Formats: sequence, C-alpha cells, structure tokens
Amino acid sequence: METALFTANNVWMMVCTALVFFMHLGFSFLEIGLTRQKNTINILFKNVFIICTGLLLYYLGGFNLMYPGDFNGYLGFSGFGIQLPENGLTPDYASGGYTYWTDFLFQGMFAATAATIVSGAVAERIKLGGFMIFTIIYVGLVYPIVGSWQWGGGFLSTLGGENAGFHDFAGSTLVHSVGGWAALIAIYLLGPRIGKFSETGKAQAIPGHNIPLAAAGVLILWLGWFGFNGGSVLSADPAGTSLVLVTTSLAAAAGGIGAFVLSAIFYKNYDLTMFLNGILGGLVGITAGADLMSPNESVIIGLLAGALIVLAVAFVDKIKLDDPVGAVAVHLICGIFGTLAVGIFGAKAGIDQFLFQLAGAGATAVFCSVTAFSILYIIKKTFGIRVSKEEELEGLDLHEHGMDAYADFRLNQH
Repeated sequence: METALFTANNVWMMVCTALVFFMHLGFSFLEIGLTRQKNTINILFKNVFIICTGLLLYYLGGFNLMYPGDFNGYLGFSGFGIQLPENGLTPDYASGGYTYWTDFLFQGMFAATAATIVSGAVAERIKLGGFMIFTIIYVGLVYPIVGSWQWGGGFLSTLGGENAGFHDFAGSTLVHSVGGWAALIAIYLLGPRIGKFSETGKAQAIPGHNIPLAAAGVLILWLGWFGFNGGSVLSADPAGTSLVLVTTSLAAAAGGIGAFVLSAIFYKNYDLTMFLNGILGGLVGITAGADLMSPNESVIIGLLAGALIVLAVAFVDKIKLDDPVGAVAVHLICGIFGTLAVGIFGAKAGIDQFLFQLAGAGATAVFCSVTAFSILYIIKKTFGIRVSKEEELEGLDLHEHGMDAYADFRLNQH
C-alpha cells in the first residue's frame, strides 16, 4: 500500500513538472503575439535560452542554494551539483510525496519561470547578450536565495514562531514578484520603445502582430498552472490537489471577468488583451493562498486581481514605463496583492498573518530591486543593454539573428 501511494504521488508530481514545463510555450506564444513580427525570433531565442540555462544553473548550484539544509536562515549552500541521498528514491524522502530526482526537476521548472517574466517586459529593445548575462546571474543566484528564505526553511518560514510564518503556497512572491521586480527595474533602465510615447508624453499603443497566438499562450498558461499550483501540494493528496485546482480555476475565470468589465467601463470597448491579462492576474493572485481559500474567496481574489490589472497597466503607462506584455501588472502587482491576500482571506487571515505577508513581500522587494538594479546597471555601463535605433526599427530578428520567423516577411516589407 505504501509503495502504491508513493508511486501515485511521484507520478502526479512528474505530470505537474511536465505542465510547468509546458508553461514556457505559453509564455513564448503570449510574448510573440503581443509584440511585433520583426522581433519574433529574438523572443523565442530568449525563452529557449532561459529553459536551457535555468535547468543547468539549478543543477550546478541553484538547487543546493535554495535547499541548503541547516543554515542561518538567510544564505546557505550545500555544494555544487546534485547527488542522490540514500533515501532519495524511497518513501522516507519528502514524506513519500516524490523522489529526489522529481524534487529537483519540479523545482527547476519554477526557477526558469522567474526569468521568463522579465523576457516579455524587455521585449523589442534589449541586447540579447546583456539579457543572457542578466538571466544567468539572476536565475543562478537571486531566485534561489529568495526561495531559500521560505521554501528552504529560512527566516521567512519561521516569522512569529514555528507554526506561524510567511505563507506563499506556490510563489506569488517567491516566483512572480521575484521576476516582477526585475522586470520593473529592467524597463526603467532600458527606457521605452521608439514610438511608445508621443512628444507630449501620451502613451500610444504598439499593436501585437498575432493576437490569436497570444490568446493560445494564455490558455496554455492556465493549463500549466494546474501543475504550478497543483504540484505545490507536493503529493497527490486528493483533498489538497482538488481544492487547489478549483481555487486556481475560479480565480483565473474571475480575474478575466474583472479585467474585461472594468476595462469596458473605462475605455468603452471589449479589449481582449486586457481580458487575457486579467486571467493571468487572477492566477498570480491566487497562487500564494490557493491551498487556504474557499471557492467564494477565490472568486473575490480573482475579481480584485483582474481589476488591479486594468489600473496597473494604466499606471505603468502614466509613469512612462514601457511594458509590452503587461508583466509588471500581472506578476509584480498581482503577486504582491496575492501575497497580502493570505492575511485578508482564507484559513490564516488575521492581522499577524497580514504583517508576516507584508514582511515577506517587503524583504523580497528590497533584495530583488537592489540586486536587479546592480546587475543591470553594471551590464548597461559595460556591455550595454539597449540595441541601436537602427536595430530597433529594422527588428532584432534581422540584426541579432540574421533570420526571420516568417519566410516572406522581408519580401512583404517592400
């Protein structure tokens, strides 16, 4: 019986690993759909690079930086590479939820996601070399250090005592805000795309070249979130997984409705891209507390997250920052909201828990902002992070890669 349960748990975790991997296709589709045709190869290249380097970096040191064992609660490291412990393939490991190998691979998929968030925000004007350097440092060091503070048994997990602490079920802060803070710093240092703001400072839409592809990307991400949140139960526990999948789906649906309704009120049209980002906002918003919320609370969180998307997108434009895919609104703003929502709704709601959530979000904000700014500023002053005006106008596919995503693209330009 124990062996059968162990096998079932491990199979579920491997399925969830595959679903989180599949999210990278969703991110890719969303990013290329919301940007221009001339930069498609560049965005796809960045996303493939993130997956490959993310896994290798997590193998080389990230896993043991994030799960160092006994450490001071702030920074620990248990060595390079991964090595199977004696109980790594038995039910004695991780309470029988999965094997050591599955543990590594599932967590490795999360690591790559943080850099993918940045990719969309900096699209169409960042130097590929500069982005790759940033990704290696940020995914290799910053993400696992922040993760260790909570999931590795660090100081956030013990705030207020052993049975209290910061709660981030699947990463509203530890994944999404980590990527969101880096995205915010990056677009500030990069500056807006040519033509994004008029001479008077008014934001102007730069339409994406394939909205159907963007819609497909969001639906793939929604599917992948079943693994992202469902796998964070860390077993195939029937009660835990079924609740999490229900709360995740309801928040996503409510997020889409919240964003589409508020944007329709504000702008007098039915904006599909706002609808799509509202779904993602709902997903990010529920991620911190998907295991604690009732269906009713999930719907409320989703509706509020969807409304936040509309307000945040407008605010980002107002302060003259250029975010082609809405990454800051989705991952940073809704990530913070979802984290704080754990102290407002659900099984742990209360002033103490709210303060724990605020402390976790704040510590992550300071560390990620400082490290992202430091890394990007050094790259900016040495290698440079922005392409030339000519390269931006003609497209990064031509200048960075020497190829087009669509064979007849240049022919149709003349």
